[in-house]
Amino acid sequence: MSPLEEAPARLEGKYVAMVVCWLLGNGCLFSWNSMLTIEDYYVQLFPRYHPSRVLTLVYQPFALGTLAILAYKEAKINTRKRNLFGYGLFFISSLLVLVLDLATSGKGGIGTFIGICVISGAFGLADAHVQGGMVGDLSFMTHELVQSFLAGLAASGALTSALRLITKAAFETSANGLRKGAILFFSIATFFEFLCFILYAYIFPKLPIVKYYRSKAASEGSKTVSSDLAAAGIQTLPEETDKQFERLNNKELLLQNVDYAIDMFLIYVLTLSIFPGFLSEDTGSHSLGTWYALVLIAMYNVWDLIGRYIPLVKFLKLESRKGLMVAVLSRFLLIPAFYFTAKYGDQGWMIMLTSILGLTNGYLTVCVLTSAPKGYKGPEQNALGNLLVLFLIGGIFAGVTLDWLWLIGKGW
Repeated sequence: MSPLEEAPARLEGKYVAMVVCWLLGNGCLFSWNSMLTIEDYYVQLFPRYHPSRVLTLVYQPFALGTLAILAYKEAKINTRKRNLFGYGLFFISSLLVLVLDLATSGKGGIGTFIGICVISGAFGLADAHVQGGMVGDLSFMTHELVQSFLAGLAASGALTSALRLITKAAFETSANGLRKGAILFFSIATFFEFLCFILYAYIFPKLPIVKYYRSKAASEGSKTVSSDLAAAGIQTLPEETDKQFERLNNKELLLQNVDYAIDMFLIYVLTLSIFPGFLSEDTGSHSLGTWYALVLIAMYNVWDLIGRYIPLVKFLKLESRKGLMVAVLSRFLLIPAFYFTAKYGDQGWMIMLTSILGLTNGYLTVCVLTSAPKGYKGPEQNALGNLLVLFLIGGIFAGVTLDWLWLIGKGW
C-alpha cells in the first residue's frame, strides 16, 4: 500500500484515540489517587501509623524498581501483555481494597494496615507496567496522543478530588460517613479499571490511527508491537536481519537526552516534596477546618490538568531545551514560598501557591514528554518514553522521601 493511500486512513479515529488515551491515562492513576484521596479515612482508622506518608513510601519503591527493570528490558517486552497485566492488576487490587474493608467491617489495627500497604505496593507494580508501557507506546505516535494520556493522568486526580468533595458533603453528618465515602470511591475505581482493561484489550488496537503508527514502528524494527498488531488482525513480517534496524541503545539515548531526564526528575522531586504530604498535614488550622487540605489538593489537581492542555496551543508550548531547564529550576523558589506562607500567610496565598505548583507541574511534564521523542525512530522513541517515565518516577520517589523533612522539629 502506498503512503498516499495510507494518509487519509491514518487520520481516521484520531479523536476517538485521544478520548481512549485520556481514559487510559485516567485509569493509570485512578486507583492510587482514590487511595490518596480517602486519606482522611485512613488517618482516622490508623492514627498512629502516618498513613498519608507510609502508603506513598510503600508504593514508590515497587513502582521505581519494576519500571527500572522494564525500561532496561523494554525492547524485548511484549507491550500488549505488559499493559494488560498492569490494568488487570489495578482492577484486582482496587477490588481487594473493597473486600478488605468489608471483611474487617471498617476496623483499624495493624493487620488491616499491612493489608492496605500490600495493596499499595501492588498499585506501584501496576503503575510501572502501565505508565511506562503507555508513554513508550504513544511516543512513536502523534504527540496529541501522549498529551491526551498525560492529561488523563492529571484528570484522575481532579476527578477523585471532585468526587471526594461531593462524598464529604453528602456523608459528612451521617455515622461513619468517611467509610461510606471510601467504599463508594473504591467501587467507582474498580469499575473504571475494568473499563480500561476492556478499552486497551479490544478498542484501542483496532483504531486506524493506532494501527498505522504501530505498523510504521514495526517497519522500523520495533519488536514490542507485534502482538498489538496481531490483536488488530495485522500480521508482522518475518524478522529481517537486525543490521537493517540499527538503533541507539538506552545509554546513547540517555546521553543525548540527559537534560530532558533531569527535567523530569526535578519537576517531580519538587512537586512531591510539597504535595500531598506537606499539604495534608503541615498547613496548620484555618477557617476551612477539615475542608482545607481537601480544597488545596483539589486546586492542585485542577490546575495540573489545565497545565497539561496549554501546550496544545502552538505558541504557548515551550520547546527550547534551555528554556525548559530554566523553567524547571526556577520552580524551586516555591519551597521557601510554601514554607513562609504556611508559617505566616493566610489560606488565600496558600491556595494560590498550590495552584501555581499544579499548573507548572502539568505544563512542563507535557512539554518535556512531547518534545523529547522528536526525530527518533519508532523503537528509539518507545525506549526514550520509558526512560523519561523512569526518571519521573525516580523524582516522585525522591520527593516523597524528602517530604519527611517537613516533619523535623515536629516532635519526631
